[in-house]
Amino acid sequence: MDDDTPERKAELAKGHWLFAQPCTFVKGVVKLEGLPNDALPEIAFAGRSNVGKSSLVNAMTGRKTLARTSNTPGRTQEVNYFTLGQPSREGLFLVDLPGYGYARESKDRIATWIDLVMTYLQGRATLRRVLLLIDARHGIKKNDEEVMAMLDKAAVSYLIVLTKADKLKKGEIEKRLETTKAQLRKHVAAFPEIAVTSSEKGTGIPELRAHIAELAELAPMGYKADK
Repeated sequence: MDDDTPERKAELAKGHWLFAQPCTFVKGVVKLEGLPNDALPEIAFAGRSNVGKSSLVNAMTGRKTLARTSNTPGRTQEVNYFTLGQPSREGLFLVDLPGYGYARESKDRIATWIDLVMTYLQGRATLRRVLLLIDARHGIKKNDEEVMAMLDKAAVSYLIVLTKADKLKKGEIEKRLETTKAQLRKHVAAFPEIAVTSSEKGTGIPELRAHIAELAELAPMGYKADK
């Protein structure tokens, strides 16, 4: 949709308003029984270690230290919950999931993380959509494909978000988009659009906020977003 249309301007304004609301860290969860019982919609951020999840959450909320970032891949080991907005109307949880695909930790610890994240993704009734972050420089990797196949099987809707777009030239971004779109054709739960973002430059942030603002209104609970 053209960003100059009144409808699109209204969507972008709503996204801006939502992410200007209070955003607060709630808790870090290491076991499934620690997940919140609140019936708020949830938007989850998933991706390989060091893909830029925490940086994206910070950029979207305009808070430099809301989500913890690290130069050490795999350091985020918890399912981190943040509340955004007013729960009575358009409040929701932003959920920062532990990164996958990093092998420095012990196999037992990695298995524990994987079990927590995968069980969460497949069984969370309040989950509206997963934002699956992919480093634009590298594209979809094997373990990304494994997560996408799992989400397809569980019928969990997900949006591919290309991160670190500022690291590529325009022609390289266009080529990555074409390749990624081709890969998505075989994934039934993938949202048909692809978000292109840069946390450093702010590219794509308003559009992604608008996407989430629309999902925040998906009520009552139990509603499954269509592609």
